Amino acid sequence: MCGRFALTIVHGFFARFAVKEYAIELFPRYNIAPTQDVPIVIRESPNRAVMMRWGLIPFWAKDPKIGNRLINARAETLATKPAFRVSLKRKRCLVPATGFYEWKRTDEGKEPYYVRLKDGAYFSFAGLYDKWIDPKTGKETPTFTIVTTIPNGLMATIHNRMPVMLREDDESEWLSHEPLPEDDLKRLFKPFTAQSMEAYRVSTDVNSPANDHPRLIEPM
Repeated sequence: MCGRFALTIVHGFFARFAVKEYAIELFPRYNIAPTQDVPIVIRESPNRAVMMRWGLIPFWAKDPKIGNRLINARAETLATKPAFRVSLKRKRCLVPATGFYEWKRTDEGKEPYYVRLKDGAYFSFAGLYDKWIDPKTGKETPTFTIVTTIPNGLMATIHNRMPVMLREDDESEWLSHEPLPEDDLKRLFKPFTAQSMEAYRVSTDVNSPANDHPRLIEPM
């Protein structure tokens, strides 16, 4: 799964994700947690960056609390789960990041690890989004979820799942508004190349969403 991630740099963000409108203010984040608002990239001719809440609330949901359970979406069942199948067809998004956290089970308890590209560059998770309208107030809330897949060799030593990290050349295809063939989805959902990644243990301070500072991503 993916329950925390980071966006530690903001310089060059709009150019990297081909966003033309600078409509949001960015600042470094070191411990992004579910229910928090995050900059997400969608395609609206051209790409657009918008703030969305982490935890998908399907448009048909009666209770917005369902979003607390839908922070991740398994790639293997996207097409069949009611919460995800509509978004999979036409509401796909990029979740920009510079790293994410995963917890490894040990005899001493869970140990947090920080995972990133070796060069420290931007990458994106495959995301799905939707917009929920409060029937009482009419307020619109855009929300998203992160797609997960089987782990690569690096992540398998830490956890049995990992987020779908899109290759930069595949981001435009994922953002398209057209349904993607099954073969294309299988290709996109393959685990990212382990040789391009690194993981190291970090402080348990990351366990609290209240902590959000550069020391969280420093190796133990």
